[in-house]
Amino acid sequence: MSRSHAPERPPAPEPLPVPVLDSHTHLDIVVDRRGEADATLDPDGRVQAEIDAAVAVGVPRLVQVGVDVASSRWGARLADASPHVLATVALHPNEAPRLADLDEALREIEALAALPRVRGLGETGLDYFRTGEEGVEAQTASFRAHIAFAKRYGKALVIHDREAHSDVLKVLKEEGAPDTVVLHCFSGDGEFARECADQGFYLSFAGNVTFKSAAHLRDAALAAPLDQILVETDAPFLTPMPYRGRPNASYLIPHIVRFLADLRGVSVEDMCAALGANGERVFGQW
Repeated sequence: MSRSHAPERPPAPEPLPVPVLDSHTHLDIVVDRRGEADATLDPDGRVQAEIDAAVAVGVPRLVQVGVDVASSRWGARLADASPHVLATVALHPNEAPRLADLDEALREIEALAALPRVRGLGETGLDYFRTGEEGVEAQTASFRAHIAFAKRYGKALVIHDREAHSDVLKVLKEEGAPDTVVLHCFSGDGEFARECADQGFYLSFAGNVTFKSAAHLRDAALAAPLDQILVETDAPFLTPMPYRGRPNASYLIPHIVRFLADLRGVSVEDMCAALGANGERVFGQW
């Protein structure tokens, strides 16, 4: 779809009373700059415009998430250039089986993981929805390597878990989980949320928690301790209600924050304060 025929961006929400973070976004995809890791970082100013839009509504802290070598390089460069951005680096579980040389790609991810503004390894994990049995071996090997990098460099592990709950926990148990683990775009129910929270993991909720069909995610959001919750856009995906189907971006985080505050019966101010504190425990200071 051409940009001129793309769905209209939602309007900016009312700013939050206390600053929060977007714990998981893909700015390179939002501005359609995938695969341009060696190009000028922001030649048309569109990345900065996205950051400015988020800052204007009380979201001055963004975590740019890598899914392959190119996006991880790009994110690391952006984090180095912007005081509002930190980065995570990784090979997405659906990327790992496609690589001709997985070991070489993992060496590049490890080198990026050592950088000071790179604060996490992710998104890594297991995805049994898009990759069949033939990809499980590569996914699992890549996941184990990312766990090792996170422990080696003392950084958060950001997990993509799609239809693989039990195997994700199995691999974490076998390898020994890092000190800080985030289950990005949490997809389990209340029981799984309690199981993960009991292990000290953070649960990050995206815009799909607002979808009418997502009662299980709301159960999970109620089950998770307030000091183990994060919010994310996963932009440009999973735009929260009432704008589902339109482009997502970090400036829409306030919709998710207010939804979760109402769901849990806490003030927006208290929800924001908890999210901000949780974000700093996971990723450090910006």
